Amino acid sequence: MTKPWHGVLVATALPFDESLAVDLDRYAEHVAWLAAHGCHGVTPNGSLGEYQTLPPKERARVVRTAIDAAPEGFTVMPGVAAYGAAEARGWAENAGEAGAKAVMLLPPNTYRADERAVIAHYREVAKVGLPIVAYNNPTDTKVDLVPELLAQLYDEGLIVGVKEFTGDVRRPYRIHELAPGLDVLCGADDVALELAVAGAVGWIAGFTNALPDSTVALWEAASAGDLDKALPLYRLLHPLLRWDSRTEFVQAIKLSMDIVGRYGGPCRQPRVALTPEHEAAVRLATEHALAEGLS
Repeated sequence: MTKPWHGVLVATALPFDESLAVDLDRYAEHVAWLAAHGCHGVTPNGSLGEYQTLPPKERARVVRTAIDAAPEGFTVMPGVAAYGAAEARGWAENAGEAGAKAVMLLPPNTYRADERAVIAHYREVAKVGLPIVAYNNPTDTKVDLVPELLAQLYDEGLIVGVKEFTGDVRRPYRIHELAPGLDVLCGADDVALELAVAGAVGWIAGFTNALPDSTVALWEAASAGDLDKALPLYRLLHPLLRWDSRTEFVQAIKLSMDIVGRYGGPCRQPRVALTPEHEAAVRLATEHALAEGLS
């Protein structure tokens, strides 16, 4: 693909065994399974992949495993987020050496960067030469890549797209006005239909880990403007999709995977198990989706 960040790219959950070691064999199988079920790619080492808990060797192996497991034409776009630009640039270089064709980059982690610092961060990582999809998640980073700032990054040639996670469905229209060539990707599952209708070219999806067939069908119908097909699917899926915007999204998605017969498994700290109330809600929504024939 000339623009490998297009389509449904799955923010892959990372399987840990009972000792909380990374299970790379399971992960490779999961990447191949997602490809076989119509997904267009994966984004390893994102928030859903618990990258913050991975030491360098594990993090590098996750990228290599995904690329080795990916069939021809299937995108692997690793997250290269880090506290500062030097480390993020190193992860982008690692991704390129492993064979990735694009990377996803947050602003500096845990640092309330101003506009100058954000631009400097993206300038440094852009030196690697890979296309960069910016990741706007002000909930976690406390830095909002507002449309005006995205336009500056795009005009300088530093980014090709943005994963939009604010949940503000007005953003794509403003981004298009200020940076018409910048690709918007949906970053939050519970606004997937709205952003597809607004012209987003991709969805970095969470619950697709558990229900790839129905979520890919939702995206394709919504992108084609077929709301007669998309809306009923969206209504059925939304009790699950909205968990993607909650603090417990990793635990919820892994539990849903377990329920549908995939392996989700445990999380590493600081994440702890869902409360009984949350577990019951995720279980009920997943079982309802299965009862309605979703997969």
